[in-house]
Amino acid sequence: MVLKKQEKPHNSLNAKEILIMPKSEIHPKWYPDAKVICNGEVVMTTGSTQPELHVDVWSGNHPFFTGTQKILDTEGRVDRFMKKYGMGSADTASAEEKKEEKDSKK
Repeated sequence: MVLKKQEKPHNSLNAKEILIMPKSEIHPKWYPDAKVICNGEVVMTTGSTQPELHVDVWSGNHPFFTGTQKILDTEGRVDRFMKKYGMGSADTASAEEKKEEKDSKK
């Protein structure tokens, strides 16, 4: 690749030619109207280096943005926590009973 010479210093405002960089073809192709696809539907378009973006979750179906957030309780971890620390209406009664049993054993 041939580099062009400058007639004046590069920082001069009257420079007639600019130095050509040797690696001008290193950037990926840009798609300004790339399709974002969720569950087989095009949900929006955006700029990307890929023509199509397949996503599982986006702001239109994410529980945080839709307000339908649910607490997933796997293996009863929330219940175990509530029992351990005596929180909740049903658990406070059982926690008080346990305390009374401990006091009676002393």
